[in-house]
Amino acid sequence: MRFRTAPLLLAAALSAIAAPLLARNDVTDPEHPRQLAGDSLVAVQWTDPAAFSDLRFSGNRWEARRGNWVAQIAEHVRRRAERELPAGATLDVTIRDIRRAGMYEPWRGTQLDHVRIIRDQYPPRIDLAFVLRDASGNVIADGERELRDMGFLNRPSATMSSDALRYEKQLIDDWLRRELRTPVAARD
Repeated sequence: MRFRTAPLLLAAALSAIAAPLLARNDVTDPEHPRQLAGDSLVAVQWTDPAAFSDLRFSGNRWEARRGNWVAQIAEHVRRRAERELPAGATLDVTIRDIRRAGMYEPWRGTQLDHVRIIRDQYPPRIDLAFVLRDASGNVIADGERELRDMGFLNRPSATMSSDALRYEKQLIDDWLRRELRTPVAARD
């Protein structure tokens, strides 16, 4: 009898240890912050990831929830915007929706139901709102943007990276180059 309970006790102990670790690795966890911490000229926050298109229409919402990809995209926005911002300017960004490149295709079978398939019919999409202010606090530009790249697979730079979020980061890079250079040029 003693040998039968040992595996059960071991399984229970491992489950108790693993449960908090697995919960921390879920982008929809209500305990996770919805904004980047720290003092920066670029403030990035996001709405509830449970409502993001990537989770609602993914084909495998359990796999789509895994990881901290929302925070990674937000950190990329901050890092790139800090480099592009004019001196003294500030930027507030709210990420409203994300649909990562690719899709889970469960019809491929259980061996591939956890693999995100990248095809041109599954382009990356990010919807966001922003406010750009100059050093005096005056609004230079604001609005909502729907970032899309239907030709994301045709870009040589995106295929050279092994980053799982390379297509989404390219969307952010393109938007920041367009958005931050236009208001500054129009102001001068």
